[in-house]
Amino acid sequence: MNILVLNCGSSSVKYQLIDTEDNKALAKGMVSRIGMSESLLLHKPFDRPGVKLTKEILDHIVAIENVVNILLSPENGVIKDKSEISAIGHRVVHGGEKFSDSALITPEIMEKIKECIDLAPLHNPHNIRGINACEKILPKIPQVAVFDTAFHQRMPKVAYIYGIPYILYKKYEIRRYGFHGTSHFFVSRRAAELLGKSLFQLKMITCHLGNGASMAAIKEGISVDTTMGFTPLEGLLMGTRCGDLDPAIILHIIAREELSLHEANTLLNKHSGMQGISGISSDMKDIIEECEKGNRGAQLAFDLYCYRIKKYIGAYAACMGGLDALIFTAGIGENSPLVRKKSCEGLEFLGVEIDDKKNEEAVGKEGEISTINSKVKVFAILTNEELVIASDTERIVEEAKTAKVMHKGV
Repeated sequence: MNILVLNCGSSSVKYQLIDTEDNKALAKGMVSRIGMSESLLLHKPFDRPGVKLTKEILDHIVAIENVVNILLSPENGVIKDKSEISAIGHRVVHGGEKFSDSALITPEIMEKIKECIDLAPLHNPHNIRGINACEKILPKIPQVAVFDTAFHQRMPKVAYIYGIPYILYKKYEIRRYGFHGTSHFFVSRRAAELLGKSLFQLKMITCHLGNGASMAAIKEGISVDTTMGFTPLEGLLMGTRCGDLDPAIILHIIAREELSLHEANTLLNKHSGMQGISGISSDMKDIIEECEKGNRGAQLAFDLYCYRIKKYIGAYAACMGGLDALIFTAGIGENSPLVRKKSCEGLEFLGVEIDDKKNEEAVGKEGEISTINSKVKVFAILTNEELVIASDTERIVEEAKTAKVMHKGV
């Protein structure tokens, strides 16, 4: 199958056309600055140089029309007809407690996704716009929603319930949900392959480290805990997000600074994290460069970032009663040997030993970075969330076809 994978944000659409027969991305790209002057379309076919086009793109419908058109174009396309797109897989950020698996999009499923808007008001509405746009542009092609939260839906209650009145959980579904599920799913299974062991025999910690960052404790293939919570704000220190925080702090700041709820939300999500501590940047490359120059703010931001990771490694090893593998992935996890090394310093008592040479060599590529004698195997693994979405989309569509045939047979 050729699966069109879409990740729709407020002003962008990221896309890949993936051939699931050989798990190959036929083309990939992004439409950015939607609704702004001089919108940008970046497109890269698998066998030709990429192209950069500046256009007027007013909304998501026009954006996805441009994506389909360039996939069909004689110069830069990879297909000749819309019918060559077998299905469309959408990244949907929040599925709440309604979805523990991906789902074929129907009117009923759309209503359930809309019911989750309150849980992800900054993300789900844009995901919905992408689904609606595809309904107009590619009306006969099945669509599947793949949820960031679904992989974490098997967490035990003790891991997802907060210490607030239980009635608030029942009334408003306030609980830990977790995010980056497709990434944690992919790299944990890839690690099991590299170890040559059954996923169901392993205790693993996966570290998805990018501008947004989260970790997951994965026991016997199941996410039993994760750092992000009711929203993606909890857990690790991130590029611009504060991570773990005494809730009384924001109440204190709101009172002292006379902030509105919107301003407080912006403070925690956009002006905190490495950006807020360093006063320089949210980009780890910039932070490390400034550390090398002796910048104390940057050094503090870097040390805090790695300290939080180390703290959660210890906590999750304790929760699972042991650890077999530790995996680093995403932009920082895949490309920063210094972050990996610093985050693992002092964890020899857990059986974590980093091989400095292997660690330095594993930049932007897959590899084991632990020593031969390390009891815990440590890996850098390139995540592939789009492939997970494509594979899930193919599975859901095939299951729907089979169910339809069986129903007709009955």
